[in-house]
Amino acid sequence: MDHLRYPIGGHQTPAAISAEDRERWIGHLEQLPGRLRELTAGLNDAALDTPYRPGGWTVRQVVHHLADSHMNAYLRSKFALTEDNPTIMPYDEVAWAEMADGRALPVEVSLGLLEGLHRRWVTMFRSLTPEQFTRTFFHPANGVTSLEQQLALYCWHSRHHTAHIERAPLPG
Repeated sequence: MDHLRYPIGGHQTPAAISAEDRERWIGHLEQLPGRLRELTAGLNDAALDTPYRPGGWTVRQVVHHLADSHMNAYLRSKFALTEDNPTIMPYDEVAWAEMADGRALPVEVSLGLLEGLHRRWVTMFRSLTPEQFTRTFFHPANGVTSLEQQLALYCWHSRHHTAHIERAPLPG
């Protein structure tokens, strides 16, 4: 069942991160909104409300989760760049996914949000110096995280959830 929950495997941040790694990861973030549009184009409500695995979120919830998660990550990036190792606020992603907006809204709402958000996030990441990528924030459960570690995580996060949608057993 782990292969359904983690279809691309768990996240691993490399010990050494190069400028090429960062640019490749930024490219993945840049492509996410378009890839989600491709994956959800033409899906009806029955398909959108299909869990990607038994006991998992629906395709609709995955899309809305990506918007929730990436909004939080973008703000954490901004805080890390403007404050000295700020403590960020965690959130209960499962509880958020169960709320009415995550369970019922059309995916277009989050697709549009992700397009604008990722445009800003990618622009911000591409403007950073190597030193700025070492800026950090403190997560109460995960400890200190640098912006380049966060970038690696959210590249993985994007690929992880697009793989869920790609492999979802959609009605046909």
